[in-house]
Amino acid sequence: MNGGLEVADIFRRHGDAYRRARAGHLGRVERRVMSAIELCRTAELGGHAEMCSSCGLVRCAYNSCRNRHCPKCQGRARAEWLAARQAELLPVPYFHVVFTLPAPAAEIAFQNKGVVYAALFKAAAETLRTIAADPRHLGAEIGVVAVLHTWGQTLHHHPHVHCVVPGGGPAPDGARWVGCRPGFFLPVRVLSRLFRRLFLDELRAAFEAGALGFHGDLAGLAAPAAFAGRLRELRRVEWVVYAKPPFGGPEQVLAYLGRYTHRVAIANSRLVGVTDDTVAFRWKDYRHHGKSKLMTLGADEFIRRFLLHTLPDGFHRIRHFGFLANRHRAEKLALCRKLLAAASPATATADDAMTPHPFDRCPCCGGAMLVLATVPRPILRRSSPWRDTS
Repeated sequence: MNGGLEVADIFRRHGDAYRRARAGHLGRVERRVMSAIELCRTAELGGHAEMCSSCGLVRCAYNSCRNRHCPKCQGRARAEWLAARQAELLPVPYFHVVFTLPAPAAEIAFQNKGVVYAALFKAAAETLRTIAADPRHLGAEIGVVAVLHTWGQTLHHHPHVHCVVPGGGPAPDGARWVGCRPGFFLPVRVLSRLFRRLFLDELRAAFEAGALGFHGDLAGLAAPAAFAGRLRELRRVEWVVYAKPPFGGPEQVLAYLGRYTHRVAIANSRLVGVTDDTVAFRWKDYRHHGKSKLMTLGADEFIRRFLLHTLPDGFHRIRHFGFLANRHRAEKLALCRKLLAAASPATATADDAMTPHPFDRCPCCGGAMLVLATVPRPILRRSSPWRDTS
C-alpha cells in the first residue's frame, strides 16, 4: 500500500524546484495542471463543513480542482458519462480495437499535440468505418466510441486510441441489421494498412498547410525533403492495430469504459513512495505477461513524464463516430433498435454509476456526511481557471 500517497504530494514537495529548473520551458497548460493538482481538496479552493449522520464527527471537506489530469477528480465525470452511454448500449457483441502510432510518428505528435492527435482520431475512425462498410468484410455502417491515451505503464509518451465498437450495424439501405461473424470483427492486417495510409495522408496535408511545427531534435523536419523522408520511413514499417476478443455483454462494456475513459497518466494507487530525490511506483511489464514491477525515478523525471500527457485546452479525448456521432445519434440508435427488435434500456443516472467516494463517507464509521456550512476560499480567485473538458 502507498499509505495514501498522491501525485499531489509529489507536486507539493518537488513542484517548485521543477518550475524553477524549467522556468523558460514549462508551458502554460503544464503550469496550470500542476497548480490545480497541488491545490485540489485544500483550503485554497474553499469547501464546506460537514458532520457524520451516525457518529457526529465534524470535519472540513475542501473542493476538488476538477481538472481532467487530476487523479482524484475523475469519479463524478466518469459516472455522468457512463450514465449517458448506458442508454446507448445495443444487445450485440462489442469489440475493442486499439490503434497505435509508431515512434517516428509519436515524436511528431508530441510537438504538435492538437493537430496530430486529431489526425489519429480521424484516421482510426475512418479506417474502421471504411472497412466495415465494405461488403467483403461486413457491409454495414458502424458506431465507434474512441478514447485517446498517450501513456504507457512507465509514463513514456505512447499515443494510441482505444475504440469500442458494436459488432454490426445497419445495412446501407437501412432495411436490416448486419452482424459480424461470431467472435470476429474485422481483419487486423487490412485495418493496419488502411490506418497507416489515412494517417500519413492527414500528416502530409497538415505539413503542406503549415500546421506542423518542429523544434529541438526534430527541427530538420521543417524542410520538405526531410519531412518527405520521414513519411517514406513510416510507410515502410508495420503499424500496430490490435483487436481484442468481444466483451461478454453490456455490463462488461460499461465496466471497461469506466476504467478507460477518464483515466489519467498514473493512478494514485500505483504510487509506492517518495523521498527528497525519488518517486517509486508499480507498473506492469506486458512483455513479461503483465508481471508487476517497481520503478524508481528521480522526482523531476517523474514530474516530466507525468506532464508529457497534458492535453491542449479544449481538446476532446473522447469522441464518437458513425451511428454514434453526436449529430444524429438518437435517430440512428432508434433505427438500430428497430432493426434488432430491441427495447431501449432503462435510463441511468450519474448516481447509479457512482461508487461511494471516501470523501462522501465518515472515515470513522462509514456514515453519510451532511453539509453544515460553506467554507469560503481564503483568497479571491478567478473561478476554476484550470477546469477543462474531455
